[in-house]
Amino acid sequence: MAQALFLETHRQTLEAATRANRDRGFWTPYVEAPSRKAYGETAAEDGEAAFKAHLNGLFEIPGHPAAGGPLGKEESPFGLALGVTYPSTSPAALIDAAQAAMPAWAAATPDVRATTCLEILERLNKRSFEIGHAVMHTTGQAFMMAFQAGGPHAQDRGLEAVAMAHEIQSQTPASALWEKPQGKADPLRLEKTFRIIPRGVSLMIGCSTFPCWNGYPGLFASLATGNPVIVKPHPGAILPLAITVRVAREVLTEAGFDPNLILLAVDEPGAETTKALVTDPAIRIIDYTGSGTFGQWVRGHAMTPLVFTEEAGINPVVITGTDDLKGLCRNLAFSLALYSGQMCTAPQNIFLPREDIATDQGSKSADEIAEAIAVALDKLLGDPERAAGVCGAIQSPATLTRIADAAKLGAVLRPSIPIAGMDGARSATPLLVTVAAADEAAYLTERFGPIAFIIVCDSVEDALDRAVRSTAAKGAITALVHGTDPAVLTQAEDAFATTGTALSLNLTGGVFVNQSAAFSDYHVSGANPSGNACLTDAAYVASRFRVAMNRRPASAA
Repeated sequence: MAQALFLETHRQTLEAATRANRDRGFWTPYVEAPSRKAYGETAAEDGEAAFKAHLNGLFEIPGHPAAGGPLGKEESPFGLALGVTYPSTSPAALIDAAQAAMPAWAAATPDVRATTCLEILERLNKRSFEIGHAVMHTTGQAFMMAFQAGGPHAQDRGLEAVAMAHEIQSQTPASALWEKPQGKADPLRLEKTFRIIPRGVSLMIGCSTFPCWNGYPGLFASLATGNPVIVKPHPGAILPLAITVRVAREVLTEAGFDPNLILLAVDEPGAETTKALVTDPAIRIIDYTGSGTFGQWVRGHAMTPLVFTEEAGINPVVITGTDDLKGLCRNLAFSLALYSGQMCTAPQNIFLPREDIATDQGSKSADEIAEAIAVALDKLLGDPERAAGVCGAIQSPATLTRIADAAKLGAVLRPSIPIAGMDGARSATPLLVTVAAADEAAYLTERFGPIAFIIVCDSVEDALDRAVRSTAAKGAITALVHGTDPAVLTQAEDAFATTGTALSLNLTGGVFVNQSAAFSDYHVSGANPSGNACLTDAAYVASRFRVAMNRRPASAA
């Protein structure tokens, strides 16, 4: 039976993932490099062919309820015509199908649910090239990033959530014998049984830039705790999650469960269905990644209190000193350019003290540091082929408008320009704008995309204070501080901790502030306006189920 096979096949991986969650060191079962050795000699060609087979046709999902005509208007930021359509279904029909599928899955043991989820993840891993191309041509990520963020890194995040959910559910035993001594009288004896009770239908609302990486934690946390999941992709990035849903349904069917435990809700711009799903009382869990504006609407209108969000943030950098100025500028330039700043972890605001900054090249003024960052960007992106590989394409045309508007907010230190050779694609290199520290209206708003502000402050203390206050008021997922004074670094650690912002110190090498590693880094804290949940801590999964208890008199010993 498939359930027993999945249990046997994946138990060791589940145990290793559980240990990794506890230890918080580096661990992964999925190879992040798109190598032939890891994925097969023909995996790259087969994956690209599988992706191309989806184009200009209906993406069929066997057995999926369909109550309307096909929908889908995705556009590739690289200019490739996609033409993929998907079966459409009303929100009510999706909810009915999910509820009907739930009882057998809810009755399964946490072991069975977890290892079934691991089988889904393993099969997704084998299709990482196909998913990579799908992510590339819906989000605008360059292929290497799309492969990793849509494939193994996303799978890491899904596995992380499954392992966390399994461990928390397993803390409750299936049964227990309760004995209360009564002195000379016979003890009171009860047999007690405990049952995991899922909360109900879960809605996962995907984003346009990282549909898998941001989507898998909520999807698999809900599924592993017994809840059916309706996957609602962003209209601009459907294909990666459609592939995910189809693979998951195949595995669930093999394991003897109703495939409608996972469903795809597709819509188009101008005919969205997200609000109808959010406001339906049958939706008991919501996972949302996206803008703070719509996130606020979701939190305000959802009929369930279980809403987990990752929203907008304004990620700061504070430079107070360095013993490796070249490394600092090279590292920061890459962080600003990576995927054209279209990452929730990308830095936006660079705070510099007006006083001279100590470096290994002597004291530097704020203007000199800012110019060095601009020069590092020019060097990084001087080769068009490398620039295309680092920056990728711009997912939404609205981002290009945002760049143009941001250039009017201050003095342009480095203009944003299209990348040479990316004909037919939307592309833009990072924009650097110098603004006054008092002009908070300019920089205390998230400007999603390749936009960064240089903000010269009165002192080191003023720079740190403004950066920390911005995270508390507007939210931030990451912060980066450079300094050579231990007291300043300790002050920064303490201050950013109070706002729940993940802080990096003195990054000059091959680790970047944008990166977040599964099984080790907590992504978003839930402690500032950038989101109300954390990927992935115990609180993220524990409220997705409850425990029901039965008790009866025990037979005499």
